[in-house]
Amino acid sequence: LPGPMVINTASYVGLRLRGLPGMLACFAGFLLPAYLMLLAFSVIYYKSHNLPAMTSVFEGLQVIVVAIILNATLSSGKGTLKQRNDVLLAVISATVLLLKVNPFFVIIGAALAGIIAYDIMGSKMPSMSFRSSRYFKNALILFGFFAASIFFLLLLNKRLFDLSLVMSKIVLFSFGGGYGALPFMFHEVVTTKAWLDSKTFIDGVALGQITPGPILISATFIGYLLEGVLGSVVGTLAVFFPGLILVTVTLPFFDKLQSSRYFLRATRGILAAFVGLLIFVAIKFALAVPWDVIKVVLGLAALTALVKKVDILYVVLIGAVISVFIF
Repeated sequence: LPGPMVINTASYVGLRLRGLPGMLACFAGFLLPAYLMLLAFSVIYYKSHNLPAMTSVFEGLQVIVVAIILNATLSSGKGTLKQRNDVLLAVISATVLLLKVNPFFVIIGAALAGIIAYDIMGSKMPSMSFRSSRYFKNALILFGFFAASIFFLLLLNKRLFDLSLVMSKIVLFSFGGGYGALPFMFHEVVTTKAWLDSKTFIDGVALGQITPGPILISATFIGYLLEGVLGSVVGTLAVFFPGLILVTVTLPFFDKLQSSRYFLRATRGILAAFVGLLIFVAIKFALAVPWDVIKVVLGLAALTALVKKVDILYVVLIGAVISVFIF
């Protein structure tokens, strides 16, 4: 499923154990701490990002974020690019994105290419017992609440309405985990809507890496800069809540999806394209950094640490401290 794997998994476990209330409890339990932390960081950023010390910190964190994206690209490529078709799809995806093709079209094209190019046969999966009517009822409740909320935002504030639609669209195409959302988020927030510039967007990604939540929690930062606390709530829920609906809707069809050769081929194509999308984001982020020798050394050191499996939180925090003294 698209969206952050950890949140989707927690929601699935809650749904299986305690139904809809259990799903919502797991969703809130995973998301709330990260949201509150990033909201606090966003407030501090908004009030102090022009101070010399903060400027130095984020000058270094921009480099750290480039290293994080490069490491994610290497890790994803190692696990995904197994044959020539995989590499070809990744390269084509990165190339057409650099030519300013909409990333949503790239994902759709990759799915179709995967169906045609790959020779993957489905297999019979062990059946799991689900009460379809129960899950459809839960899905209708969730979808009804979500649709009503978006309609209310349309009446309340056009910008909040736009934010909710953009974030929902982003998560529906973000295959391959949270990092899969970055190309779409960058395209919508920076390129299309021009809500943030590249530097500020990278700062938000860096702050998101300090929290215990998925990288999509950067939606909190974006929402706060656009419309304050209410914007942070709307941005966060809009990017995570659709996952609840998808988990509930697809659960009764899980066996059929896992045994469908067309689904498996399309997924293989999308995951290969996802590597290309990460290459594109790495290039765009790198171009937004004014490089010098010190930044190159810092970036290589951060990338080396990440490749050697040093915890990303330590890399970000140590990089922030070092940045105060070298920039």
